Amino acid sequence: MTKIGLLSDTHSYLDESVFKYFADCDEIWHAGDFGDAAIADQLEAFKPLRGVYGNIDGKDLRLRFPEDLRFTCEEVEVFITHIGGYPGKYAPRIKAGLLADPPKLFITGHSHILKVVFDPKIRCLHLNPGAAGKHGWHKVRTLMRFEINKDKIENLEVIELKGR
Repeated sequence: MTKIGLLSDTHSYLDESVFKYFADCDEIWHAGDFGDAAIADQLEAFKPLRGVYGNIDGKDLRLRFPEDLRFTCEEVEVFITHIGGYPGKYAPRIKAGLLADPPKLFITGHSHILKVVFDPKIRCLHLNPGAAGKHGWHKVRTLMRFEINKDKIENLEVIELKGR
């Protein structure tokens, strides 16, 4: 079993409570818009980090992280991208590939809107952890934690961070 801490849209702000909430996680996944390489450095020093760059990320982060990341965790194929849309409204850039070869878990950021949606057409779970940073129009900052146990995604938790 692999325990995952998931966040996105930190926009150069990393709440210290992230380290408490992700203490028991095996890996941290960031769905883009780090905002500053120092955020990636802090997360990477804490736990193994996988991530993608977002639309606000500069050249340093774009050289360090891919735009799209596809990999297998345990027996679950995962696809992470920053701007990917959601079931019924996938982003044009990734739609054809996503539908032709769907992963079991599709993770996006960008919207600052927390989403957990299963797409029955492609049998894929879509997660957007919302925004963990303070920049943007969201009213609540959020993170997610979950476990991948062989081919199952289990024990998904949404964490609301205090303050804005």
